[in-house]
Amino acid sequence: MSRPAPPRPVRPTPPEPPPGSGGSADGPVPVLPLDWEKLLTARLHAVKVRPYLADALFALHVVEDRSVPTMAVDAHWRCYASPAFVARTPVEELAGVWVHEVSHLLRDHHGRGERYAREHEAYGAGERLRRNIAADFEINDDIYGDGLPMPTGVVLPKMLRLPEGLLMEEYLRTASMSGLAAELAWLDCGSGADGQERPWELGADGAHGLSRQQRDAVRFRVAEGIKGKPGSAPEGWRRWAEEAFHPPQPWRKLLGAAVRSAVGAPGVGENHSYRRPSRRSAGVPGVLLPSLRRTPPRVCVVIDASGSVSDAELGSALLEVAAISRAVGGRRDLVSVISCDAAARVAVPLCRAESMELIGGGGTDLRSGFARALRSGPRPDVIVALTDGQTPWPSAPPPCRTVVGLFPRPARATSERNPDYVPDTPPPWARVVTIG
Repeated sequence: MSRPAPPRPVRPTPPEPPPGSGGSADGPVPVLPLDWEKLLTARLHAVKVRPYLADALFALHVVEDRSVPTMAVDAHWRCYASPAFVARTPVEELAGVWVHEVSHLLRDHHGRGERYAREHEAYGAGERLRRNIAADFEINDDIYGDGLPMPTGVVLPKMLRLPEGLLMEEYLRTASMSGLAAELAWLDCGSGADGQERPWELGADGAHGLSRQQRDAVRFRVAEGIKGKPGSAPEGWRRWAEEAFHPPQPWRKLLGAAVRSAVGAPGVGENHSYRRPSRRSAGVPGVLLPSLRRTPPRVCVVIDASGSVSDAELGSALLEVAAISRAVGGRRDLVSVISCDAAARVAVPLCRAESMELIGGGGTDLRSGFARALRSGPRPDVIVALTDGQTPWPSAPPPCRTVVGLFPRPARATSERNPDYVPDTPPPWARVVTIG
């Protein structure tokens, strides 16, 4: 009787080679080509479900690259795609990746990431990953749903218990993200997401890149498309469209510049004086002509102290009063303050802005504040009104320069007595600066 043959050892299955390695444990395997039909079908699906991004999606130039982990973009609107990633990803999810990558470019994460790194001296691989994560936090809450399924492992602010709707810079300031660094080490959306160039990118001199003018033109067309069809885009995209070519201004500098411009305008604080005769007197023998002498201008600040203005806004108004006194050369004796709701109080000379008491709390009618300012003696050269704008305005321009600092309010404010009430906008004769 023959003895049974010993069992043959089972050979373990060789591990799958990394994407683009071109080999396996059994020898070389064919290099996986990029499935262009699948990739471009996914782009068409992205255009179908996010039509307001069509111009940007078609502006991207695709570059096949096996060294890219998934898909990535550079600052010149090239999209680098891994053939292995395209092969294993469903079309609907690929469409979401298209929208994700083009969102980085539209939101200018490249330029913003560079500025953040320069201002905070935040360089290196770890800081690059933090910027990429924060940029993903900013855009991912506007991408998925309505035809774009959310893939497993998508990076969202709730991973760090952070609120949605913030900007990349706000996420970078409020979270270290060190807890996500290990599990998201694979994340790499390219320099278009964080401002740091990669070895596999073609650079500024490479082929098929868009110039700065071309990139701005794409952003402009997308922004105009979003604004032209209200309600078709999420809130984050609508906010971006409004601010894309009208970025928020440093309102403290603008308000100070408006006041300095008003007090420095011709005719403000100028009087004729005989203390020093005019040089033109030499051309008129026997006639003494006065010279034009510039005296320090007077500023009256009318502060809206009605019930619709919060305590925090009143506090910021007093800070602006102090800044206005500096704008006129630090002469507090030349600055007076009127608190006004439905009625104007007495004009109070400025001593210390932080100790000034603002009286009000009722309705709003700044016309009485303007009238009180013009009745005060001597009459001011400039009137600065700090208000939420929910007030009637004088029907005629005052005989002096006017600057209006507006506390921000919704586009359509309502009233308990009249739900259809819409406040008047500041008159065209006033220089308007939005505060905050």
